[in-house]
Amino acid sequence: MSAKKTALTVLSAALLVPAMLVAPAHAAPSPPADGKGGGPAKAPQAPAPPASMSTVGGTRLGQPGTQVHLLPGAPALPANLTGRSWIVADAESGEVLAAHNAHWRLPPASTMKMLFADTLLPGLPKDRVHKVTEQDMDGVGPGSSLVGVKEDLEYSVHDLWLGVFLRSGNDAVHVLSAMNGGVEKTVRDMQAHAEELQALDTHVVSPDGYDAPEQVSSAYDLTLIARSGLQKQDFREYCGTASAKFPGKQDAGKGREYFEIQNTNRLMTGVGGISPYKGIAGVKNGNTTMAGSTFTGAAQQGERKLLVTVMNPGAGGANSVYEETAALLDWGFAAAGKVKPVGELVPPKSADTSSHGSPAQSHENNPAAAGGGSGGGVGTALGVAGGALAALAGGAYVINRRWPRARRGRGEELV
Repeated sequence: MSAKKTALTVLSAALLVPAMLVAPAHAAPSPPADGKGGGPAKAPQAPAPPASMSTVGGTRLGQPGTQVHLLPGAPALPANLTGRSWIVADAESGEVLAAHNAHWRLPPASTMKMLFADTLLPGLPKDRVHKVTEQDMDGVGPGSSLVGVKEDLEYSVHDLWLGVFLRSGNDAVHVLSAMNGGVEKTVRDMQAHAEELQALDTHVVSPDGYDAPEQVSSAYDLTLIARSGLQKQDFREYCGTASAKFPGKQDAGKGREYFEIQNTNRLMTGVGGISPYKGIAGVKNGNTTMAGSTFTGAAQQGERKLLVTVMNPGAGGANSVYEETAALLDWGFAAAGKVKPVGELVPPKSADTSSHGSPAQSHENNPAAAGGGSGGGVGTALGVAGGALAALAGGAYVINRRWPRARRGRGEELV
C-alpha cells in the first residue's frame, strides 16, 4: 500500500470545500406530464404502512405512525417530515428516541452496502491485491453507479472499499463479492449476518442494493446495521472519508494514474446547497427508482452520539432526505434527557442473554430497560480509540470513545 501512497489525510467535515458530484445514476424519475400541457401529473397517493410490523426492540416500534414520548420541556418533532419511515436513536445506549413506521419493510437502495461492508470487511485484508477479470464484473446492473474499476487491472481491497463507500460503486462491490467466493455466497453471508444482528426485516437479493424484487430492509434494521458497522475501525474510516484518490489506468512503462473520488454523502461534503452537518461521521446514502432516497447518518455533538435513518421522503428533490435527516438530528440533540425512549436497538443474538432481544419488550412496559439505557444490556460507544479495540465482557460490542473525523485524501448507489 505504501508504494501506492494511499495514506488518508484527516480533515474536519465542517471545513470541507463543497465539490460537485455527478448526477444520480439511478435516481427516481420526475413525475410524468399529464399529457395535456398542464404540467406534472398529480403524484399517486403514497401507500399506507402495514397495520402491524415487527416488534423487535419494543412493541411501540411495531405500530404504524409516529412513536414518541415527550417529557415536559421537550422540543416538538420537526414539522413536515415526509419520510415513509424514519428513526432517531442514541448510538451508545441504543435507546430509540422517536420513530415513524420503524419496521416498515421497504427497498433500501445502496444503504444495503452497510450490511455488505459489515459482513465482508473482517475477512478481506485491506492490503490484498486482486487483478480484475471479466467474470468479476458479471451482474452489475444497468444504470448502476460505478467508481471506475477496469478489467485486467489490479486493485487493493483498500482501494475497492473506498470505491464502495465514497462512490457507492457497484463495480467495486462485485469485485469484492468475487473475492469472497461470488455473489451468491456473499448474499447468503449477508443474510446470515443480518439474522445474527436481529435485522429481521432485511431480505438480501443483491449485495449492492440494486433494485430487485423482494429486496427490503427497514429504518430500524439499517440503523442496527450501521451501529454494528461503526464498531469496526475500517468501517468508520471509510464511511468518514470525504474524498480520496482512486487507481486509474496504467500504461506499459509508466506509473499508475489516479483520479479523485468524492463521497456522495451531502451532509459530509456540502454539495448541492446542503451545509455540512456539524459532527457528521458517515454513514451511507442511496437512491433508486424503487427505493427513492434513503440515508443513514451518524453524528456527535458533545458527548451525545446519534443515529438517524430516513427512507423515501415524499417531498421530492435530491436534498430532501438530507434535510429531514439533519432536522431529526437537530431534534435528537435538543431532546437529550427530555424524552422517554419508545424502544431500543437490540444487540446481536450472540451477545444477547435474553430471548433473542425480547422483541415484545419495550421501554414503556419495562422500567429496567428504560433505566439502564444499555441497548439490551450492552453499552456501546463508537469512534476511534487510538489503538486496539477493547471488547466488553460477554463478547458484545467493542467500546471506543471518539468518532472519526471526516477524512480527505486517497482513498455509488445507486445514488
